[in-house]
Amino acid sequence: MLVHPQFDPVAIHLGPLAIHWYGLMYLAGFITFLWLGRKRITILNNPQLNAKLLDDLLFYGVLGVILGGRLGYVLFYKAGYYSAHPLEIFAVWQGGMSFHGGFLGVLVAMVWFAHKQQIRWLQLTDFIAPLVPPGLAFGRLGNFINGELWGRPTDVPWAMIFPKVDNLPRHPSQLYEFALEGVLLFALLWLYARKPRPIGAVSGLFLIGYGSFRFLVEFTREPDDFLGLLSQGLSMGQWLSFPMVLVGVAMMFFSYRRAS
Repeated sequence: MLVHPQFDPVAIHLGPLAIHWYGLMYLAGFITFLWLGRKRITILNNPQLNAKLLDDLLFYGVLGVILGGRLGYVLFYKAGYYSAHPLEIFAVWQGGMSFHGGFLGVLVAMVWFAHKQQIRWLQLTDFIAPLVPPGLAFGRLGNFINGELWGRPTDVPWAMIFPKVDNLPRHPSQLYEFALEGVLLFALLWLYARKPRPIGAVSGLFLIGYGSFRFLVEFTREPDDFLGLLSQGLSMGQWLSFPMVLVGVAMMFFSYRRAS
């Protein structure tokens, strides 16, 4: 039986300054975004896409992730609590971020940025879609290092005990998400996007891939204790991911139909 190593969440101590692993994971995701983005610029050879635009994209994307992720957590997961304690919405150091909220925040930021740069919005999202999964992978590694977002009890051979939770063997669901939403989704998108595709198709594939993988992994992930399972025995993550798949399928369908 595997046991979670119980890493120290602080990677480096520099006097009074503590650098957390989770912060380093964010930094690694941003650096990878820029590195892969420059490769995408070379592959696409589109004069509208350049290094300056990529740097600006990262800035607005980070704002979208932080603001959207926090607001998404507040609205999707703890609306009742934060309506009674509104000032705690700003207490981000206490934790509480939502991927789906961050995703919506990035979409809003990209709409504004595309308008500002006079670039088609879907052209912009097609460009960045293959750059996102590595950041998701690093984020899930951060979750694993912190021993958070653990899985449901199981008897599979690779089950892991998370001592900070209990002594039950559980799915290491953070690693499932790392492998599916991070590594596999990146491979699918990067290979698919290497050839010219109808506008919107790459974005559609991202929605289908992430939504499907997240929906499946949620069956192994312990639901939030303050929410539990919702209607039809599904988690909040599954109810938020299912529409992504539907929208992605519609996007790919209409993208190829317009191009034919």
